[in-house]
Amino acid sequence: MRTQFGHWLLCFLFTFSVSAQDLGERYLAAWKAFYPSQALESGFRPSVFQYEDLSQESIKQWIGFNENFLSLLAEPNAQIDPIDGRLLRVQTQSEIDTWKNLASHTHSLNLYAKLILDAIPSVAKADFLLDNEKVDIICHRLIAIEKLASAAQINLKNVSKIDLESGLENLSDALTYLSEDRYENVGRDQISQHCPEMTNAIKSVESLKAFAIENLKDTSLPDTSILGKQEYDRRLKLYTDSEMTSTELAQMALDEIESVRKLIAQVSTQYLIETYPTKNLPKTDLEIIGLALADMEKDAPLNSADYLQFWQQLGDRAVDFIAANDIATLPKNQTLRIQTAPESAGPAARIGWVASAPPFDPNPMTTLNLPSIPDTLPQQEQVDFWASFNKPFNRMIVIHELFPGHYMQLKISRETPHPVRLLFPYGIFIEGWATFTEKVLLDAGWEAENKLTFLAHLRKRLENANRAYTSVQVHCNGWNQEQVLKFSTETSLLAPQFAKSLWGRIINSPLQLTSYYLGGAQFTQLLKTEKERLGDKFNLKFFMDTILKSGPIPIDEFYDIFEKTNPN
Repeated sequence: MRTQFGHWLLCFLFTFSVSAQDLGERYLAAWKAFYPSQALESGFRPSVFQYEDLSQESIKQWIGFNENFLSLLAEPNAQIDPIDGRLLRVQTQSEIDTWKNLASHTHSLNLYAKLILDAIPSVAKADFLLDNEKVDIICHRLIAIEKLASAAQINLKNVSKIDLESGLENLSDALTYLSEDRYENVGRDQISQHCPEMTNAIKSVESLKAFAIENLKDTSLPDTSILGKQEYDRRLKLYTDSEMTSTELAQMALDEIESVRKLIAQVSTQYLIETYPTKNLPKTDLEIIGLALADMEKDAPLNSADYLQFWQQLGDRAVDFIAANDIATLPKNQTLRIQTAPESAGPAARIGWVASAPPFDPNPMTTLNLPSIPDTLPQQEQVDFWASFNKPFNRMIVIHELFPGHYMQLKISRETPHPVRLLFPYGIFIEGWATFTEKVLLDAGWEAENKLTFLAHLRKRLENANRAYTSVQVHCNGWNQEQVLKFSTETSLLAPQFAKSLWGRIINSPLQLTSYYLGGAQFTQLLKTEKERLGDKFNLKFFMDTILKSGPIPIDEFYDIFEKTNPN
């Protein structure tokens, strides 16, 4: 019965009376039914009882639901908050694009392979389930695996070589996992005893693997992730919900690169004059900047332990500064831990990441995983690594990552009554906000005595514009990896550690890379406009709190919100 539930729910939601519930609630329910594994990752624990159904009928219903929903949103008396409605319009358009226009289910073996691979582990590792519940759900997941394998053989038309290789690797891993002796705390013998579906599930995965090798080896899709100008422009408009083109974006980003480089030269000159008053300045801006950046990179952590201690103190300093300067209302209860990224994370351990709690998780702990490098590597390699994550850079980036950036924004957002905004945030808001807050705190006097911290911020601004610019150049103008690396280090002055990791992000997340620059620029313009509009009545804390409490919405919506509110 459970395996049919999501399919039935889509039918129900597609035909149910609009007046019965808010449109936002309807869409969330339908989304959870079609994407149960994503819903589970987002914190909707009841979704563990369902799993993805990618049969032709299910996909057809999902496309129809989104097309119908788009029409409902356009009605003059649509029962939904207008801003939520705008976010859902973008979301429905994206879903139609994914399943109808791009038709990912016909071109990606790995789409099915990853779902098959993840089906059992997500249940076996669920600490909120009893063992007998796990067994019951795993039995149903085995049926879902069989259906996914069958759907893949029906739906797939052609794939790229890269997708085929990744898909086959994941299918092999899935077969290995299904044949293991234990699934976390649930014994395989117990599964075999209670789940006769195990045999058919394994056979279905073997069949899909054989099908892929036999029928998809002569693939017709090119092995490239380069979008091309027309496709990039189409996706950019959808991502930003605007009429912006790649040409406009590239020019804006290039203008930012040029203006920020001039600022960096000015700040570097001031720093050298103050720090080395008896020395003559170099003749060129590039030499001046190079000396200042070299000093910045010398002020670096010694090792992972030193770095961790430095960050823990830094977070406390940022909290105290925000409170003392009345910049924003701090969350009452912290749910943050800071740790060194585990080496098992692979390449991600070299750059670090924030592991934010899912938006609807009942235990919303956020973990900041700091960049790390093994102390067994050559000494010079370690020195070069820590130079990229120097202390002036971190004194600036703590604003971006924690207070009042990502951690604080996400924590406050989850406490607002806007589930649509939590689940489908406006694309450029998240990174845009974190980028914007760097300037807010620096303008308020954070690290005012340390020009290298401000220089690190300017270098980050340069990096943000470089991300947007190189994204366009690669996907629209044919730049290769060597051109990206050369421009990023020589023109945009990126630290080698960041320049080397840029290519992968350009290929895998070309639109997301634009959000740092675009979002930061839009928030900066919003602040400027509000200061000019209100003059002496402008209140920074009210401005920041209003944005945080509204959630991750299109930034241009705040103009109307502020027009209708009174800071006093």
